Amino acid sequence: MDAYIGPLLFLGAAGLLAIGVVGMLLSNHLFRMVLALVIAEAGVNLMLVLAGYRWDAVAPILQPGVAAQPMVDPIPQALVLTAIVIGVGVQALALTLVIRIREAYGTLDMAEVRARMEVDVAAAGGGEATGSRERPAGGRPLPGPGALPEPPR
Repeated sequence: MDAYIGPLLFLGAAGLLAIGVVGMLLSNHLFRMVLALVIAEAGVNLMLVLAGYRWDAVAPILQPGVAAQPMVDPIPQALVLTAIVIGVGVQALALTLVIRIREAYGTLDMAEVRARMEVDVAAAGGGEATGSRERPAGGRPLPGPGALPEPPR
């Protein structure tokens, strides 16, 4: 039975990591992106704990008069505790920024926030918002398909 638990837990940790990364990449909502970051962090922490765990071992506590036994590696556990503390700090900062963005712009949609921020930054700098980055400066037309030389092969 124990032979199936280890790979299943690693698969679960990889699944959490994948769900978090895909959620961060595909979401346009800032709060959902923070939640996806939390899920990915949980997956990474689970992987670290599993990396140091030995199924036939005991806790790393030495006691006088007890014969030496195989022990679980305590270093990944310490790293995970540190990662959890750092993760809580990052989550608090991210949620604070999300709240401030919601108060300032009235939305958490990434496209709207980005567009409004560009206007605000341009206004603070005394200029106009540049708009799309794909449009050439000065209103010049885009080159046609045969206008650029082929790269050497």
